[in-house]
Amino acid sequence: MTKSGDRLYPHRPVLGCLAAVRRGGRILLAQRSVPPGVGRWGFPGGMQELGETVLACAERELREETGIAAAPVRTLDVLDAIRRDDEGRVKVHFALVVVLLDWRAGEGEPIEDVRALGWFTPEEVRAGGLELFPQVEELMALALAG
Repeated sequence: MTKSGDRLYPHRPVLGCLAAVRRGGRILLAQRSVPPGVGRWGFPGGMQELGETVLACAERELREETGIAAAPVRTLDVLDAIRRDDEGRVKVHFALVVVLLDWRAGEGEPIEDVRALGWFTPEEVRAGGLELFPQVEELMALALAG
């Protein structure tokens, strides 16, 4: 039997926050170094803590994973990441709140759960052949639009 806080076979969705950071026409992407999605590129982020707003969560996770300081602007979108096992049971269920942030300071470095970082335009992502998490390109465009 699993505990309600477990990420595998949870009793309810697990809430996480993703930091879509913009800086001069570019968006920060991070390559994950831990499951899920080792090697894939997406937005830095992690699990919301009790008593923490989603804006504060995105800001904290960004700082912990990259050392970058940024100011939260607003929520961009919410993504559902649901995976089932071979028997059809829900193995993973994350609700991921994508938060738009404006860069303030720091060049960034891979600190926690991150293998590499880069500031990309949508055109560079399309041409670069990066293995992306779903919806990264659409969310980049949304972040740059405002």
